[in-house]
Amino acid sequence: MKKMLWAILMMSCGPTFISSLLPLYQEHYKLSSLELTLLFAVYAAFLLPTLLIVGAKGSEWGLKRVLRVSIWISIASTLFFLGSTDVWMLYAARILEGIAYGAFTGTASAFLLKQASSDKLGTAIKLSGVTVNMAFGLGPAIAGLAAQYVDLAPLRLPFWILLVMLLSAWFVLERLPSRIDPQAPKPAKTKISLGVPSTIRSHFLSFIGLPIFMVFTLGGIVFSLLPSVVKNVIHTSNLSVSGLLILVLLGGGALAQFLPWPRNPVTRLRVAILLLILGSWITVIAGQTESLLLLWTGIIVQAFGAGWTFQVALRFASQLPKPEERPRVITAFYFSAYTGFIVPVVGVGVLTQFFNLHSSLVILNVFGSLVVIYMLLYSIRFSRYYSKLTAK
Repeated sequence: MKKMLWAILMMSCGPTFISSLLPLYQEHYKLSSLELTLLFAVYAAFLLPTLLIVGAKGSEWGLKRVLRVSIWISIASTLFFLGSTDVWMLYAARILEGIAYGAFTGTASAFLLKQASSDKLGTAIKLSGVTVNMAFGLGPAIAGLAAQYVDLAPLRLPFWILLVMLLSAWFVLERLPSRIDPQAPKPAKTKISLGVPSTIRSHFLSFIGLPIFMVFTLGGIVFSLLPSVVKNVIHTSNLSVSGLLILVLLGGGALAQFLPWPRNPVTRLRVAILLLILGSWITVIAGQTESLLLLWTGIIVQAFGAGWTFQVALRFASQLPKPEERPRVITAFYFSAYTGFIVPVVGVGVLTQFFNLHSSLVILNVFGSLVVIYMLLYSIRFSRYYSKLTAK
């Protein structure tokens, strides 16, 4: 299980790795705000359909084979960044990374559960969420620190580091057994869809998919604010600062998952989504008031909310379906998450055509608050269902 967690950690650094380097790319290639937005949009545009396709066909193709190919594609993406001489190569790299991580993410969770013994499935699920959260924060931190403090090709060196990390993931993956039961029937061919069983669909949509959607939506609002906050509040152009702030948000969320309270998962998720929206509001206010104290407070509060939401929602996504349905439900979980990542990118881009950045983020936060109220109301129904499920 440890080896697979290492592979997940290394691969999950890739999607957010570029975040700290965006100011350099913007200056080097004279990118507009729209072109920067498109770098995120093309990533998501290719990640989401890949998630759907691989979620439906991954077991049929072989989980380990899918993981191997996804690492190769991520390596190809990194090579494009290393050799980039024009803007189109950046877009090509982000497209490849979207395909790579779309193929990897749901498949990796399902393959990890195959590596774990039956009495450690709960631990495997928990560690999977912790690892992904930590990696999403670790990637920008590594890139920012390398670009800022190593006086050697700041647009190249970080990706040499990422290349070594990806090669280590490939090496570790090849040492893992496939865990294929020769007596088991071949996986049935399935149509390409989200694949959430009708028996749990309403619970998934309202209390699994929607919470993780909001984690990435509200987290995206913070990412939208960070460049201006770092410049105007902290008054620095240091590339490592925004990366370290992202590490606090996402890495802090990973560490928060080890706190034992509250033990009841439904209660934990209720508290988590309240912390999510509270932290997001505090951060937006920090951006308006230029308060460093509010900035750190908001990020820490949101880190707890994001970590607990990710942990519990992934637990429910793994626990509610039957074992044979689990890979596709986990894929639907990640599909919901990365769909949420698009909302701030597109939403802020559209709203800033009519309002300033602060007003646009306030509008998105109002939308988030309404969704949180709905989830809290739905949690009453889900709590009754979950109590019956766990009592069996």
